[in-house]
Amino acid sequence: MENTISKPPDFETWASRHESVLADFPGKRILVLFSGGKDSSLSLHHMSRAGKEFGFECEVRAGAFPAHRYTGEEKTRIESYWSKKGINIVWHSLGDSDDIIASAPNPCAVCQELRRKMLQALLAESVKDWARLVVVVSYSLWDIVSYSLERILDIYSSDGQAGNPLENKRFLTTAQRFYPVLTMKEGYTIFRPLITYNTPEIVGLVEQLCIPILSIPCRFRHFRPKKILEGYYQTMGLNFSYREVFQFARKGLDLPASSHFTGMDKERYFLDIF
Repeated sequence: MENTISKPPDFETWASRHESVLADFPGKRILVLFSGGKDSSLSLHHMSRAGKEFGFECEVRAGAFPAHRYTGEEKTRIESYWSKKGINIVWHSLGDSDDIIASAPNPCAVCQELRRKMLQALLAESVKDWARLVVVVSYSLWDIVSYSLERILDIYSSDGQAGNPLENKRFLTTAQRFYPVLTMKEGYTIFRPLITYNTPEIVGLVEQLCIPILSIPCRFRHFRPKKILEGYYQTMGLNFSYREVFQFARKGLDLPASSHFTGMDKERYFLDIF
């Protein structure tokens, strides 16, 4: 762990690191899950540039929820930028108001479940050849650092008796996000292009490239522990190493091997884990 910011994940460095993965994408359906936030915006930037270099196109889908963040003006502003780069964003409305989550004990959990169901419906309706599917999802290194802390607290708040991690749904959901690439048994691929990068690195490049992102903060963000933890990392000027975080999770938190996830049936993976 350091307290200095490393070089931002510029496209050339990123593409070189993931060259073997990107070279396998031509001829496949590249489904980029987009939110309009900093992580997914930089992912889309890199993926769209990679598409031109490696020979593939990106299909961009966005779950426009919570509704208060995705006003018509916001969507138009973001669409305008990406359309000039040849990218068409398909917005999926998950509700005209936020009433369904406003009264929930954990609004974020309900929101995430709505997004998961949207993806399940999309895949069920449109995927004919699973071996051609690539799902691109945006998580950062700060996300998995927060998942590690969550697991530590889970263990010690249970007097060290947190149970079998392979039977803990929340742990499995977060654990599979530690892997940049998962090639599943039905042939489809899960790709997390920014998982090795710290949030300040991502923010720095988004600002440098002048990529527009959502400007309306989520009013429910304080329900997410990782958002609170990110504030701490930022205040302390922390910068993490993916390699060190991964090794710690594997040795100290019983992180399952990638094969535990790649061997799952697609029905279980997208219903319970993704």
